[in-house]
This record gives sequence, structure tokens and C-alpha cells, in this order.
Amino acid sequence: MRSMQRLAVEFSNPYQVKVVEEPFPEPTRDQALVRTIVSAISPGTELLVYRGQWPENVPVDATIQALAGRFSFPIKYGYAAVGQVVDVGSGVNREWLDRLVFAFNPHESHFLASPENLIPLSFSLRAEEAAFLPNMETAVSFLMDGRPLIGDAVAVLGQGVVGLLTTALLARLPLSLLVTFDGLPLRREKAKEFGADAVLDPKEGDLRGRVQDLLEEHGCGNGCDLTYELSGNPAALDQAVALTGFGGRIVVGSWYGSKRANVDLGGHFHRSRIQILSSQVSTLAPDLTGLWTKARRLGFAMRMLEQVKPASMITHRYHVSRAAEAYELLDRHQEEAIQVLLTYEDVQ
Repeated sequence: MRSMQRLAVEFSNPYQVKVVEEPFPEPTRDQALVRTIVSAISPGTELLVYRGQWPENVPVDATIQALAGRFSFPIKYGYAAVGQVVDVGSGVNREWLDRLVFAFNPHESHFLASPENLIPLSFSLRAEEAAFLPNMETAVSFLMDGRPLIGDAVAVLGQGVVGLLTTALLARLPLSLLVTFDGLPLRREKAKEFGADAVLDPKEGDLRGRVQDLLEEHGCGNGCDLTYELSGNPAALDQAVALTGFGGRIVVGSWYGSKRANVDLGGHFHRSRIQILSSQVSTLAPDLTGLWTKARRLGFAMRMLEQVKPASMITHRYHVSRAAEAYELLDRHQEEAIQVLLTYEDVQ
């Protein structure tokens, strides 16, 4: 018998997460009811919410219906839910029933969505892998915006979930050098597995000198051709500038929220004609919209999931009732975790 309550994760105040019981949702004529199997926590964006570092006057996400509105506590957040359609309204084709679907939806045991906001999943894609879809789409958008060229020397600062997926995609290209940076040993080890040529700890020694040695060893120029700043740390933008060579590009995929970046735009930057590019997955670069749509990019990202098989990045699984523990782990012990999932077994 169906429970009359659903479970939902709510950020009630900075550093405070609770799981609330809510009335069970019933689909209207044009809605489907989805029972969540698993949802992925985004350790970048969601920690900004958890810590109360979301900037004022910025919408939560104007492109996702389930996240409409302005940021204020209490708030539900999350955008990587995988589940099964268990009921549909009278106006929805019953072929949707029992389908495995992805939705950009907060962490809830059950949720309602219009079919146009549900993404049917391939039978070959496991639910846990499908939960990586938003982050893989972000990684795809980084490559589209950075436009790596054959033979480029590429650096990626930050090897969290998105950074690792970006590394995995770049490793499939004929580059001269792919070097990654992260201060956490667990992430550096995973970067090696995903194909990085060199993996460095940014806290050790002369970073620019170590990279220049690698560039010379691989027959490259004086500085990286393309640098991705994906660490979420504003201080890393200065490192990105220092690592990038004449005429190089820096793609800033990090979102710093209310944190400020103090960047040295003096001699090296000023004389090197370096380009700093903003990349954000909610939109497509204007010069790509003639051929690309968000649906096309999302479909390609799904195919990349089938190739990369990112489930090896899952370090922890918590039942949704233990969501507060999951966020505390990511906040206080990032050295132990890469991807953390919330599960919903026994929530009927």
C-alpha cells in the first residue's frame, strides 16, 4: 500500500539539513509521478547552498522548472534524480508507466513532473550512472566552450566530479599533454585512471616550473594552450593565469557563489593576450546555436556516460533519511569522498 507521505531534503539554514515528511503528491491530468531510486549530490553547487554562500539576487535556476524562484532558506535543492514512473494523469500516455527516467529535480522520494521534463533512459545505463548526467553535460559544455585543438597542452585545475569527467573526455582527444591538479590524493588517483598524463598536487613546490618541465618534455610551448579552472576556489584562477601561455585560453567553469576572486592581471596576463572565458551549462555559446540545441548536447552527454562509466567515482551511498550526514561528510571531509549518492530503498 502506498505511503501517504514522501520524504524530501530541505536546507533549513546554513549548515542545517533536515528530511521532512510531506503529503504524498498525486498527479494532475498532465503529470507523471516518479518514485526516486537514487539522486546525486553535486559537491560543488550544493555545498554553496549548504553553507549559505549563494549570492543575493541570483535565481536558483531559471532554466529548471523544479528550481524556479529566488534563493532563501528553507529551500529544496538538487538536480540529479533518477527514478521510475509509477503513475500518470489521464492526459499522459500510459506508455510512460514503469519507465526509468532522469529529472532535474531536488532530493525527494517522489515527485511530479510533466513528461516533457522527464528524460527516458537507455536500458544499458544503470540508474547510478544516469545520476551523473548533469555533470557530464557540464563537462561536455566545457569542451565545447574551450575548443581544444589537436596537439594542445591542456591543464585542468580541480578534480572533483565535474573535473574528473572533463579529464575523461579530454583524454579521448589527441592532445600533446593533459595535466591535472588537485590537493586530494583520492582525486589525483582517479585522474590517473581517467587518462591524465600527469597529476600534480598544487600545494607542492614551484607549480609553474613543474608544468614547464612537462611542457618541454612533451615538445610544447611556454605555457599551456588551454586551462580549465574547475576547483571552485577563487585563488586557483591566479594559478590558471600563471600556467597559461601566450594566446592561451582559460575556461572558468567554477562557480564561486558569493566568494570573490582576487586575480593578478598584471605583467604575465597583460602581455600574453590570454583569454578568460565563462562557461555555464544552462546555455549554449551563441555561435553554436545554429547546429546545437540543449537536447542534442544532453543526448551526447548520455552517450558519453555509457563510454566513461563514471560509477567508479561513487565513494558513499546514504539513505535519504541520513542526508544530513552526507552533506557533513562533503563539507568537512572532502578528502574521503568524490561522488555521494542518496538512495531511496524502502520508501514506497
